[in-house]
Amino acid sequence: MRQNHNGNDEQKMLLTPLKSTVLALFSLLLSSGAALAQRPAGPNDGAACAACGGCGMMMVLVPVVIIALNIALLVWVARDAKSRGMDSAVLWMVLVMFTSVIGLIIYIFSRPQGNLVQCASCNNQRLQASAKCPHCGNA
Repeated sequence: MRQNHNGNDEQKMLLTPLKSTVLALFSLLLSSGAALAQRPAGPNDGAACAACGGCGMMMVLVPVVIIALNIALLVWVARDAKSRGMDSAVLWMVLVMFTSVIGLIIYIFSRPQGNLVQCASCNNQRLQASAKCPHCGNA
């Protein structure tokens, strides 16, 4: 039996961790709501519901913020490496993606040092000391 490898299989593989995370959050909220419903009503029920909702929101927001910051960091590394004329921008992105802050520190210390100036031809950033712009090739 031959397996068909296409975009749909890759999408299913990427959505599986997302589905399990959403399912875990939903079951956590349901179980905490069921625990609150089984005890007699008291004066602190509103505070308990607010605390549960706040905790649930933090469980969702913290990973989203971390992922957004990692994506922004990867974009910055790629643009900076391209502006400095480095040929291995993708390799630096992969290093930073897997090692996060440690990879960023390694990148900052190993990149070509110098001031970035605007190219007169294409208006992109390039190193001031470079002979040609890495974007357009003009001096």
